[in-house]
Amino acid sequence: MSLIPYALTRPFLFGLDAERAHDLTLAALERLQNTPAQALWQQLRISDPVNIAGLNFPNRVGLAAGLDKDGRCIDGLGAMGFGFIEVGTVTPLPQPGNPRPRIFRVPDALALVNRLGFNNEGLDAFIGHVQRARTFRARGGVLGLNIGKNAATPIDKAPDDYLACMRGVYPYADYITINISSPNTANLRSLQSDEQLQWLLQRLMERRAEMARDHGPKPIFVKIAPDLEEEQVKGIAATLQRHGIDGVIATNTTVSRHGVNHLPNGQETGGLSGAPLLGASNRIIRMLRTELGSTYPIIGVGGVLSGEDACTKIKAGANLVQIYTGLIYRGPALVTQVARALKSG
Repeated sequence: MSLIPYALTRPFLFGLDAERAHDLTLAALERLQNTPAQALWQQLRISDPVNIAGLNFPNRVGLAAGLDKDGRCIDGLGAMGFGFIEVGTVTPLPQPGNPRPRIFRVPDALALVNRLGFNNEGLDAFIGHVQRARTFRARGGVLGLNIGKNAATPIDKAPDDYLACMRGVYPYADYITINISSPNTANLRSLQSDEQLQWLLQRLMERRAEMARDHGPKPIFVKIAPDLEEEQVKGIAATLQRHGIDGVIATNTTVSRHGVNHLPNGQETGGLSGAPLLGASNRIIRMLRTELGSTYPIIGVGGVLSGEDACTKIKAGANLVQIYTGLIYRGPALVTQVARALKSG
């Protein structure tokens, strides 16, 4: 158990602008990770090992991409008890993202709206941070690296950005996630359409074959949106299998405002995460499981704020679960709570 209960620190953090609180938290984690002060937030990692996509996960609870975009806090976040951590999204070149303010709390709905826009320090800095992480993976944690495209890159040139990122991160990843579903980069979600997805995945799998000769095979996952129709999900599922993609992450944030449009900040532009996303995400997971069969790896993310929420994702068909917004509202204890719930079934 961490030495400082999150209930004591949350009022201070929630008294700040959401992005300011985020930046201060990450700065503290980066500065104090792998020091005795890490005991302030350290959590026991629940042992619940499972092998998915050829990787041995110490438990089924992961951190979703987006919280640590530059990979600065892998060890500090790992100390919270996660079985796996995903960092990014990284783009080839540094970019500032969208103008501030760009993160908004919707506390009455246990939700966030963000329109960050892949703000990150770029591929070279990202790789440097990942290389400096030492304790999380040494203790068996699994690390996913999430890649995307620069906002200034035309959509027809997007594969070039993904290929550049894959080339850079491949040697350092346990798995790689292809993010084609953020609502905050113009036209990015068009890459989920059949023709563009086919072209992108073909080129990425060719690149993986080249990289695997030197670094071994690494699983490739694709992260999709919750705002898809059934026929779109069927098409994506068929394309993933056709190209030998190892798994799918369902889902990213939603552009829907169902249940929050009457609340303060509920109508802000961006992707909505947190409790309102649970049902939409689970709907996509169920459709994917139907289309992909019983053994295809699915990581479920969206709306997990309790162990019970996480169990609904497993029942919908997910093998693993990720959290992000729940961590903001519930604190590190949520990781242990979810891991225990999933272990007990």
